[in-house]
Amino acid sequence: MRTEKSLILDDAQKPNLFSDDDYFRSQRPRSVFCVPLLRRGTLSGLLYLENTLTSHVFTPDRTALLEVLASQAAISLENTRLYGDLQEREAKIRRLVDSSIIGIFFWNLDGRVFETNDAFLSMVGYSRDDLASGRVRWPELTPAEWNERDERAIVELTETGSIQPYEKEYFRKDGSRVRVLLGAVPFGGRRDEGVAFVVDLTERKRAEREARESDQRYHQAQMELAHANRVATMGQLSASIAHEVSQPIAAALTNARAGLRWLSAKPPELEEVRLTLERIVADGNRASDVMSRIRALAKKAPAGKDALQINVVILEVIALIRAEAVKNGISLRTELADGLPSIEGDRVQLQQVILNLAINAVEAMSSVTDGTRELVIHTGAAGSDGLRVAVLDSGPGLTPASQDQIFQPFYTSKPAGLGMGLSICRSIVEAHRGHLSATANTPRGANFQFTLPAQLSS
Repeated sequence: MRTEKSLILDDAQKPNLFSDDDYFRSQRPRSVFCVPLLRRGTLSGLLYLENTLTSHVFTPDRTALLEVLASQAAISLENTRLYGDLQEREAKIRRLVDSSIIGIFFWNLDGRVFETNDAFLSMVGYSRDDLASGRVRWPELTPAEWNERDERAIVELTETGSIQPYEKEYFRKDGSRVRVLLGAVPFGGRRDEGVAFVVDLTERKRAEREARESDQRYHQAQMELAHANRVATMGQLSASIAHEVSQPIAAALTNARAGLRWLSAKPPELEEVRLTLERIVADGNRASDVMSRIRALAKKAPAGKDALQINVVILEVIALIRAEAVKNGISLRTELADGLPSIEGDRVQLQQVILNLAINAVEAMSSVTDGTRELVIHTGAAGSDGLRVAVLDSGPGLTPASQDQIFQPFYTSKPAGLGMGLSICRSIVEAHRGHLSATANTPRGANFQFTLPAQLSS
């Protein structure tokens, strides 16, 4: 094995390199012949012969014949090994073809499917008899709207030698359709025959459809909850809203009476009447603006994205809560920074967030009996490309336990609360790619603040 050369011992009983070998001492062979089995320079085995009766058995003629036989034995051994490897590969391919994981069929460009596994037949609803009779042809399995895509795949096969996986449909035997993912490769250097691998996408498509429907139901439920929360908050603000509406109406009536007096003068004061009518129009527009904001908050409409100035959104909310703050003896103050970037968002949803946070602050401070009651709404920059809105109060503040759970659905510290307001607020802020958090205020109270990214430049 070391030298890969033949070895002959004419008389192994005479002293030689292997005299001390245990086998030689026990078996006492006389003539020994050993030849390597070589094929293309590779050692595949050894042929060992011995004669225990006489010496000089392996003459030159016999040696030459044995070396020829050894060469043939090496070839046979290699063929046996190659055949074994081939059988193993074929067994692996057969296990793959017979597996039910993917569909496999063998095709030619004439349209014939000449072999397939059971998974593909089950996929298209055909039997082995249908396959044997030639009724299974891939062009007839393909709906007309997919023919163009198949033609592009054939061109791809011709140019690149393979077909990258793509989605298509097959007709089932009963006329229904099955959505599949198809890939194919040709046999060797041939381009007119090959094997295709088919994955049934029915379950995946069903799961995708159910996920979309579930997502739609979730967003619908979220919109219903947000709408219900807005309506409930509007109910809490009914006195404040009535005050905001009654003020411009009362002013309009006062101006109308003044206008009548100016008309009754001798002679009529027409310039004063004109000014009075302008004030009436302004009062009417003011009342109309208040009602428009109330309708926008109360209606249930899909979210929209517009370019907004956050300070304007806040001032619109303050117009609705000012009277509520005054009624509860609360000082309402704003600290609105100038030059803040525009944001992209839904005006009504962001108004709902600010309204919820402000009403929560008012309710929290209603139990405070000592010290000042102050509600501050603050805006400022957040980083280089965002802004921050903070609603601060001087109420009793947050406990460590409530601070951890306050944004969880159905958690509430109010006796009659539903525990959805702050959860909805966080969902709205996160839908606007922002973050809502709560911390303690100094020297007392709570600080609810959220950040929003600036509007992306077009």
